[in-house]
Amino acid sequence: MIKITAVLLEQSLASSATLPLEIWMAAGQAAKAHRPPITTPVITRFAGLKTGPMQLAGGLEVHLTMRLEDALDTDIWILPALWRNPLKALYQADVLAPTLKLALEKQQTICSVGTASFLLAETGLLNERAATTHWAYFDLFKSRYPQIKLQKRHLITQSENVYCVGSVNSIADVMVHLIELKLGSAIAHAVETQFSPEIRKKFEAAAYQDQGSNTHHDELILEAQSWLDRNSHTSVALYELADHLNISSRSLNRRFKEATGQTPSAYHLKRRVQASKELLKNSNLRISDLAWRMGFQDAAGFSRWFRANTDSTPSRYRRAARGKLFSHKSE
Repeated sequence: MIKITAVLLEQSLASSATLPLEIWMAAGQAAKAHRPPITTPVITRFAGLKTGPMQLAGGLEVHLTMRLEDALDTDIWILPALWRNPLKALYQADVLAPTLKLALEKQQTICSVGTASFLLAETGLLNERAATTHWAYFDLFKSRYPQIKLQKRHLITQSENVYCVGSVNSIADVMVHLIELKLGSAIAHAVETQFSPEIRKKFEAAAYQDQGSNTHHDELILEAQSWLDRNSHTSVALYELADHLNISSRSLNRRFKEATGQTPSAYHLKRRVQASKELLKNSNLRISDLAWRMGFQDAAGFSRWFRANTDSTPSRYRRAARGKLFSHKSE
């Protein structure tokens, strides 16, 4: 079970609370419809500092039925953006702090949208971490919280289980990233296609990460990752990589998972799907030629593989990803 809780506070913007929850609701439905079904229930909910009616920025009124202390079993917390001057909402940080500190102790994930990073910073939980906020408040954030590593060139930052984003669009990208981690790439791609048919820049390319998959210190596994990256356009077997590194397949699998959190096969599959998407988006290769480039004998085999791992056909993905980037006819 995955529980996602949006925290509604004074000055909260409804859109940055409802969009992440709607994305996760769609992920839960896609998981049920998947073949075979993914039997991981997804629960979305709102919580606040108190129950009862609350008027959000913009005049929208909601009725809160859950307090923060009743939502401590949350997996992913969403802190919605604040309307206008965030300093006016910081009085709520003291009440919010105990819940968020406990969340990090329990290895739960916290995602702040836009100026909600001010609330998170006020609790002290962003000290010495990378963070970002709405661009209009960069200078205020920097002067008020000099101990935080403000990233002005990134709309997304990640520091362990803490994510900050500068816009509502970017929280959608983070949600797709988390869905992939928890429910798999096929569900993430299905949701991405539904909510973002233009296919924005991937999380890994857009985000500033304090810790990435290549920040471990196992040099052998770094070499393994480099070898898999170089061979992303072909199918490889674990024993081939093990032979290249002069290590047993069993030891390689164990060390790779300890260092990166995933198996060599899962890492390579993700890279291979990314390589396929790049070719579909950025080249005019026919699907049959592209299939050969990716190590498949025919277009049918490539199409079956691509659909199994993205929940989309190559042609449909190309149309959604490219839009008007390429034209089949000269004008």
